[in-house]
Amino acid sequence: MKMNFARTTREVANRFADLEALVHVERDRRFTFAELDRLTNRIVNMIHGKLGLGRGDRYMCILDNDNLTLLHALTAFKGAAAVAWTNYRDSFEEHLWQIDWLEPKAMFIERELVERFHAPLRERGIAIISMDPCPGFDGVHHFWDLLDGVSDANPGFESDITQDPMLYRFTGGTTGKGKCAEYTIDNWLACRDAFYAPEDNCFREGTRSLQMAPLSHGAAIGVLSTFFRGGCLVTQNMPDLDLWCRNVERERITMSSLVPTLCYRLLELESADRYDLSTLEAVYYGAAPMSAAKLSGLHERFGNIFIQVYGSTECLQPITHLGKADHLGEGADLAARLASTGRVTPGAELMIVDDDGREVPDGTTGEIWMRTRSNISGYFRNPEATEREFSNGFWKSGDLGFRNERGYITIVDRKKDMIITGGFNVYAIEVENAINAHPAVSLSAVVGVPHPEWGEAVHAEIVLKAGVDAAIAEVIEFVKSRIGKHKAPKTVAFVDSLPLSAAHKVLRRTVRDKYWAGQDRRVG
Repeated sequence: MKMNFARTTREVANRFADLEALVHVERDRRFTFAELDRLTNRIVNMIHGKLGLGRGDRYMCILDNDNLTLLHALTAFKGAAAVAWTNYRDSFEEHLWQIDWLEPKAMFIERELVERFHAPLRERGIAIISMDPCPGFDGVHHFWDLLDGVSDANPGFESDITQDPMLYRFTGGTTGKGKCAEYTIDNWLACRDAFYAPEDNCFREGTRSLQMAPLSHGAAIGVLSTFFRGGCLVTQNMPDLDLWCRNVERERITMSSLVPTLCYRLLELESADRYDLSTLEAVYYGAAPMSAAKLSGLHERFGNIFIQVYGSTECLQPITHLGKADHLGEGADLAARLASTGRVTPGAELMIVDDDGREVPDGTTGEIWMRTRSNISGYFRNPEATEREFSNGFWKSGDLGFRNERGYITIVDRKKDMIITGGFNVYAIEVENAINAHPAVSLSAVVGVPHPEWGEAVHAEIVLKAGVDAAIAEVIEFVKSRIGKHKAPKTVAFVDSLPLSAAHKVLRRTVRDKYWAGQDRRVG
């Protein structure tokens, strides 16, 4: 099926013409729906006119949230060339690897990165577009200068919504080298529609969505849902929770999203009480499991505004949904719900399978497989990984979990993070949840470390809350009392910080690797 995406966005822009559609808080740039629609048309016409890109070509963005929104889905799907987004906070070496993998013809980049990237990009023959003026560098275009004199008319491109690759993103790489996911327009329209399915969705005219998580990754999934319902996207570049609270108050924010590590910091943020956060109707959380104990604390402090979604780079939409009503109640039933990721979102298909790919009964732990319209068809230039990780349209998530009799899905661990100690399977997530429930603990990472008798022993690295002390023996006994002796860590190290990905996920792989360096046998 063909689509002229610019026609669809024009209808949205006509309906909400004078409403605010996009706000960049650091730059104080504000665009109405009509202004944003015309601007994105100009950007597409510039890319295909002045830069000379066409169908089959790729351009790449290393941009912070505000500038990235100018080359986000509303722009990408209007054109013929495909865009690749990469996380602004990835390392220089990672960015070079991504560039060589994708071979883009043009690079849109923040001014402060030009000096470092100038020579490598020029050597590769890639056109360089700085989002701000950058004098003194040969061959660097200024983004806004390139738009001078460019038409804001419909670019006129049609794309096959299920066949033409229009967008590329790299997986997070928390368990290894990232892979390059390839998307069609329909993958993103499916994501848009999936957010509308739950009864407690918060997308409507007047929604104001603040995003400080990278819009190149997880925060991207709500952009079309916000726009098509007449909501406004507000961007924040810095992952600063005090600033986030200030922006919620100033911009009258109704909706946002935070990964669990930032939710934990918000719970400990004393300054949050100084701001009026009463406009918040929903805070979506996901990307990693949430401690049920800390979630209860968040609910008590900030109210019934939290909604969990579970998805992935490969399956773009929310696969499961733990709504506001699911966060209410008491006793064992509430604890089980808060430990889960919710029920399967209407329209999604989820199986829990054994090692042979056969569905297992409710209550039995297996690998989670998912199949939806939003599933990518595979990885760009990586047929081996595509063959390994997809089966009959299902993506094999690598997450281990089970479904209870009421349909709630609980994730117990990543396959690669399961610890086998003395013949017992221990799930790192379960141990971390128990540790994180301790009142002195801010964050933890649990890994298996070498042990001459057991093969692996459970080890925890723990970040304590500021100004709070705890004894190692006390923490271990606390965990034993909650989940049993054989699952409790045998050793604990208090650390100042844990390694986090650019998307603020704890990198267990990095924690684990230092303990296995030089070992003949590696686990996980």
